[in-house]
Amino acid sequence: MLEKLKLWFIEARRVLAITKKPNRQEFMTIVKVTSIGTLIIGLIGFIISISYALITLR
Repeated sequence: MLEKLKLWFIEARRVLAITKKPNRQEFMTIVKVTSIGTLIIGLIGFIISISYALITLR
């Protein structure tokens, strides 16, 4: 168990060593893509909710 934890920390340190902070343009692209995805998922949920409400109303 202790050996697995030690290996996990070694891997985590390696990943952190090769990552970099995104510049402003990369960050804004990530924000836009995430916002569009959230909006699409929200709209699908809203459409399903409205459809269910209309079906059960009858």
